[in-house]
Amino acid sequence: MRSRERVQRALARQETDRPPIDLGGTRASGINAVVYTRLKERLGFHTPTKLIDSMQILAEVELPVLERLGVDVLPLEASTAAWAGMSADQGVARDLFCGEGVHFPPKTDIRVGADGSWTLHRPNGDPYARMPRDGYYFDYLRPTMSGRIDPDAFRPKSTVAEADLRALETRAKYLYEQTDKALLGWGASISLLGLSWLLSDNITQGSLDDWLCMLMVEKETAHEMMARYVDAVIACLELYHQAVGDRAVAWGIASDDAGTQRGELIAPELFREMIVPHYARLCAWVHQHTPWKTFLHSCGSVYHYLGPWAEAGVDIINPVQISAANMEPERLKAEFGDRLVFWGGGCDTQKVLPLGTPDEVRAHVRHNIEVLGRGGGFVFTQVHNIQQNVPVENVEAMLDEAAPIR
Repeated sequence: MRSRERVQRALARQETDRPPIDLGGTRASGINAVVYTRLKERLGFHTPTKLIDSMQILAEVELPVLERLGVDVLPLEASTAAWAGMSADQGVARDLFCGEGVHFPPKTDIRVGADGSWTLHRPNGDPYARMPRDGYYFDYLRPTMSGRIDPDAFRPKSTVAEADLRALETRAKYLYEQTDKALLGWGASISLLGLSWLLSDNITQGSLDDWLCMLMVEKETAHEMMARYVDAVIACLELYHQAVGDRAVAWGIASDDAGTQRGELIAPELFREMIVPHYARLCAWVHQHTPWKTFLHSCGSVYHYLGPWAEAGVDIINPVQISAANMEPERLKAEFGDRLVFWGGGCDTQKVLPLGTPDEVRAHVRHNIEVLGRGGGFVFTQVHNIQQNVPVENVEAMLDEAAPIR
């Protein structure tokens, strides 16, 4: 069975010869560049490592490496499409604090502070992220706003740069025709709860507490803001669909970290009243105008939101944080396996992957595949990104257990 068919069957909740595998298909299923370099060297590859995500220091997983690892998914994102088609030497070469060399995207402006920290700067010179000396990744420098949220100040972007669309179109056509991989699209996603303060379309305006209060006491205004948000996202998705067409199997319509380690951010009743109608309208547009499955990312314990999301038209949930409260694989598969595809949950990255032995990793992965993969509806990937301090032997054991490395 070839990769694209394997993913399509899994998304249709049909049996496959093995679970499809994703490594680097999203910014929440990636691998730190240092670990990636060590992994590919163990496989006999000695090529420069490109960063697909500068903030998180995530590597672009190269096609020959994907083939060796049995990976079935490739990312398709407008903001990285042009860089993905370039060679590493066209980027900005830097040695990370650990000494490992990487290549940032072209024109990346990195400045070193007096304390040895790095800051990323926008084209206008403004700093927007900082990595402390000896750090593993950058943190945003976005200030927290004070005072009441101004609804009129929320102006979500409703268009996509023409150059980005053409780069995305070229990349999609090349990957679809030259590989057998399933393409996962990303761009123009909503965030109505926890992650929104990180995004450029910042509905919380940096004040998450105030926004959550608005959902309770200024409901009409909050609904109007979210409706405006969905309108803008749909306008962008229409442009993406014109560029990509039917080449993508799914599209990331939301990045919404709605849970903590122990529970959800707001009561399920308030979630149904305030949040679900806007998801429903967005998912309905995608299903009516494209063949794409709707892909939602939310970390944390979101058990009580899974049913409402499925009812709203969400097809895929990621990263399936199985170490969080109420997120046991057996429970999720039994209660939601007929309505949701689990894109993740293959290996815990909080304890098992960084701290276990290779044999413990293998046993853990084997169990999760047996549970979540039963009857289809499962794409194997670890819970969120593989961090820099994870032993490469454990990463190799995880991937080899999911699909024997060639």
